[in-house]
Amino acid sequence: MRNVERYPVEGPNALWQVYRTISRWKVIRNFLFIQVARYCPSLPVKNWIYRHVLGMQVGRHSAFALMVMVDVFFPEKIAVGDNSIIGYNTTILTHEYLIGEYRLGQVRIGSSVMIGANTTILPGVTIGDGAVVAAGSVVHKDVPPGAFVGGNPMQEIQKRRDR
Repeated sequence: MRNVERYPVEGPNALWQVYRTISRWKVIRNFLFIQVARYCPSLPVKNWIYRHVLGMQVGRHSAFALMVMVDVFFPEKIAVGDNSIIGYNTTILTHEYLIGEYRLGQVRIGSSVMIGANTTILPGVTIGDGAVVAAGSVVHKDVPPGAFVGGNPMQEIQKRRDR
């Protein structure tokens, strides 16, 4: 089960009310810096933006491939451990705006984690140390340390892998 906080809304769907929950200036700033980071070929520069501008926790030697899209509204709710790789065009979300509510949740990615290209990580999940997420997966629940998971819906393919 994902660990998210739920906030009910009245009136039109929650996305129409987004600027009641977050400053539009913060969204504009985040969007601009996220776009720079998405195309930036320098991993140290990219990690500096994530840490110092967006407020993410990014461990030593973690690598975000080109086109990774982090949450534009609440990137500060993302934590990545040391020596992890986030694959090309992966999306990491910490929010969900629905019809009658919105949800927020931390995303924690452990150390030495490999996330394949085109993966979507939903709010409120933890991916344990040493886990591998296959390309194209939708991570909708926690991933145990050392597990190999993949698919949509995501399933555990192998419990522990030998290194």
